[in-house]
Amino acid sequence: MRKEAAAELIARGQAVLGIEFGSTRIKGVLIDREGENLASGSHGWENRLEGGIWTYGLDEAWAGLASCYASLAEDVRRRYGVPLAKAAACGFSGMMHGYVALGKDGELLTPFRTWRNNITGEAAAKLTGLFDFAIPQRWTIAHLYQSILDGQDHVKDIAYLTTLAGYVHWKLTGRFVLGLDEASGVFPIDTATLGYDEAMVRKFDAAVAGRGYPWKLRDILPEVLPAGAEAGRLSAAGARLVDPTGALAAGIPCCPPEGDAGTGMVATNSVRPRTGNVSAGTSVFAMLVLEKGLSRARPEIDIVVTPDGKSVAMAHSNNCSSDLDAWMSVLGGAARLLGADFTTDELYGRVFRAALGGEGDAGGLVHVSYVSGEHLTGFAEGRPLFVRKPGDSFTVENLVRSLLYSSLCALRIGLDILVKEEGVQVDEIRGHGGFFKTAEVGQRVMAAATGIPVSIPASAGEGGAWGMALLAAFLIREDKAQALPEYLDSKIAGSVGAPCRPLPEDLAGFEAYLGRYRGCLAIETAAVAALR
Repeated sequence: MRKEAAAELIARGQAVLGIEFGSTRIKGVLIDREGENLASGSHGWENRLEGGIWTYGLDEAWAGLASCYASLAEDVRRRYGVPLAKAAACGFSGMMHGYVALGKDGELLTPFRTWRNNITGEAAAKLTGLFDFAIPQRWTIAHLYQSILDGQDHVKDIAYLTTLAGYVHWKLTGRFVLGLDEASGVFPIDTATLGYDEAMVRKFDAAVAGRGYPWKLRDILPEVLPAGAEAGRLSAAGARLVDPTGALAAGIPCCPPEGDAGTGMVATNSVRPRTGNVSAGTSVFAMLVLEKGLSRARPEIDIVVTPDGKSVAMAHSNNCSSDLDAWMSVLGGAARLLGADFTTDELYGRVFRAALGGEGDAGGLVHVSYVSGEHLTGFAEGRPLFVRKPGDSFTVENLVRSLLYSSLCALRIGLDILVKEEGVQVDEIRGHGGFFKTAEVGQRVMAAATGIPVSIPASAGEGGAWGMALLAAFLIREDKAQALPEYLDSKIAGSVGAPCRPLPEDLAGFEAYLGRYRGCLAIETAAVAALR
C-alpha cells in the first residue's frame, strides 16, 4: 500500500490492530484489510522464577501493554505523520495455557502461573485417566486440579478462571470469553458443539463434589467463541489501559482472544487437515491439523483445536531458544572483548550460518538445553548441560550446530509419537518465530529434525501479533459466509516461500545426534539432583 493511502486509512480508523503477550516480547502490529503490515511496536519482558513458580507480574503486563502501544503509535507517526487514535477492529492474544485465578472483585488470588511450570504432574495424570483424554501439565484445568489436590486455600474463592489472554481481554472489554484454540488449553473442547466437553465437565464436578466449593466448573470458566464472532468492544477504561495518554478511542470491536498457538496457526495459514506449523522461540511446538483422531490418549501430546474448531495434535517442548540465546550472549561478549562491533541480528546471522559448516552430527558434541522442566522427556526441572568426549571435534561450527539441534530434540521425540506411531500425515510444515530469523539455517535444521519440508510465510516474522490482527480483520470481513481457511488463502497463500527439503546428510547427522542426546538424559537426571 502506498504511504499516502496507508496514512489516510489509519487516519480514518480503518486499520486493524493486533497485540500479543509473548514469552519475551509484547508485540503490536497494525495491518490493512489485506493483511499488509503497516506499523509495529514492541516491549521486552521476561518471566522469573519465584518460590518455584515461573511467573510474570500482571502489573508488568499493563505497563508493557502501554509501552508496546506507545512504540506502535510512534512508528505510525514516524512513517505516516498521523496519530493512531482508532482502529476498525482489534484483538489481544497471549502465551498459551497457564493459570489466572481471580476472586469476585477481579483480584488475583495467586501469582500467574505460566505454561513453563511443570508442577501439576499428579493432577495431569489423574485427569487424563478420568477423561481418557490427555491433559498436559500446562493446561489451566491441570493447575486448578493440582491446587485442589494440594489443598490450596485460594480455590474456594475462585470466581473467574482464565489465561493471560482471557484476563487481558476481560479487563479491556468487560467480556469474560476465550477463542476456541485458547479455550482448548483450558479444558477439552467438543468439536461438534464448539464448547467445553459436557461429559468431561460432569466428571470433573463429580470428582470434586465432596470438597465443599461454592462453584461448579462451568460457573468459573470463560465463554467460548469461534473465530469471526464479536467478543465485545474496547471500553473507555480498557482504552486507557492500552493508551494512558487518552488518544485511543473506545468502542473498537474486538475478536475473541487467542493463545500464541492459535495465532501461529493463522499466521502460517495452517488450519486445514494435513497442514502443520511449528513455532520456535522460547518454547517450540509443532501443530498438525488432524484428519482423524488419535488411536488413544497420548499423555505427551495435546489435542487442541483451530480457532474455527478443527482438531489439532500439538507436540510441545518447553525448551527451545533460552539456552541457545545464553550461549549467543557469551559468544557475542567474547567477540566484543576483541573489539568487534555488530548488531544482535548480525551476531545471530553470522554465527548461525557457521553451523552449516559443521559436521552433520555436530562432531560428537551434545547439549541438553533444559532451562526449565521438559514434560516430553519427564523432567520437572532443568539444568542446561554441554557434554563432549576429549577426542570430539570441538569447533565453533560444531558447537553452534549442536546448540541448534538440541533446541529441537524434545520436539522430535513428541513428533515421533504422531508420525511414526499414529501415522499422522502432513505435507509441509510452516515455520515462524525467532528460530527462523536466519531463514536458511532455521529451515534446514528444522527440516533435519522433523524429516518434513519446512517453508516460511513472508509475514511470519511478525509472529502472533500479526496472526491476531488477521483474526481481528476476519471479524469485520465483508463476506460473513467466508470461512477462515478461505479467508486466509486470500491473504496469505501467495506469500509462502518454497519449502526447504531435508538433506540426506542432515537427516543422518540429526539421527546420530538424537541418539547421543537420549543417552545424556541420564546425566541430566543426575544434574537436577546434584545442582539444587
